[in-house]
Amino acid sequence: MRRTRFDRWPCPIARATDLVGDWWTPIILRNAFAGERRFDQFQSSLGVPRAILARRLKRLVDEGLLRRERYAERPPRYEYRLTDKGRAFWDVLAALWRFGEDWLWKPGTEPPVQLVDRETDRAVRPVVVDEYTGQRLDLRRMRIAARKRGGATTADP
Repeated sequence: MRRTRFDRWPCPIARATDLVGDWWTPIILRNAFAGERRFDQFQSSLGVPRAILARRLKRLVDEGLLRRERYAERPPRYEYRLTDKGRAFWDVLAALWRFGEDWLWKPGTEPPVQLVDRETDRAVRPVVVDEYTGQRLDLRRMRIAARKRGGATTADP
């Protein structure tokens, strides 16, 4: 069965979903953010079949979220390191984390893991904010609008 591709759709959500819409890709990226770099580390910690992992890593490299760096000559061995584009995906994972933490555990229970600030050791609760104003996004104030020609954006007063 062929899957529907969204990589040419005019919607940023559709294109991002095309890139990371399978269940392994965000988990592989999560582990990359946690410091895993080598194929065997990913395979061991995730239990993902080797062929699937190889395909997902190749796609992440091809799409520019990870880069391959050789760390051994004989036999040739590679590490997978996050690129700037890959590090930008952290915001997506943080939003998924918050949603999962808030909505996917039974009331009165908590996930067994949490995000913690490295310096303060305090728990972190991600939110999505507008880069221009620093205000948390409120769905009631949002709408999707066509971009004006020439790339200029408009904002409602």
